[in-house]
Amino acid sequence: MSIEFHILKKSEVRNAETFSEVSALADRFLAFLSDPRIENEIGNAHQLGGFSTQIQAAILPGVKALGFTSERTGLFQNYDVTALRPDYYAKIGDSGVLLEVERGKTITNNMDILDFWKCHICDHADYLFLLVPKMRHVKKGRPTHPYKHVKKRLGTFFVQRNCVNVDAVFLFGY
Repeated sequence: MSIEFHILKKSEVRNAETFSEVSALADRFLAFLSDPRIENEIGNAHQLGGFSTQIQAAILPGVKALGFTSERTGLFQNYDVTALRPDYYAKIGDSGVLLEVERGKTITNNMDILDFWKCHICDHADYLFLLVPKMRHVKKGRPTHPYKHVKKRLGTFFVQRNCVNVDAVFLFGY
């Protein structure tokens, strides 16, 4: 198993220095995910009937080492949906990064869109790290390919005429 990586970004981000810092953080996260031991742990957790919390457990040491905090509360206090929480959050300069881990319901329940929306309305983050499966096995029928689907679907938000306030999504496929 190898980790796939892709950046979806605006043609002009608001703060080039912050984008550079976030990109460096993404590179360090990618290096962590690409460690054969971590890839193996993720592969063992990514089984039919598994949960995203199992993937989270596999990546938690690296996530903490990179400065993310788990399920940060208070990020959405300015909205009626104050109970929203990302899986992880890291403050970067005057912005931040939401890190979301998806598994089985990435496409079926539009969890990628929910994660993107959370970043869109978050006053404390302009960047999203999204970790999704490259392939999802199902009990009946053919496997699906969430990573490719998410890349295509979220990519539409970075076409000039559709741009939103999220500066970039760093997409990691396991």
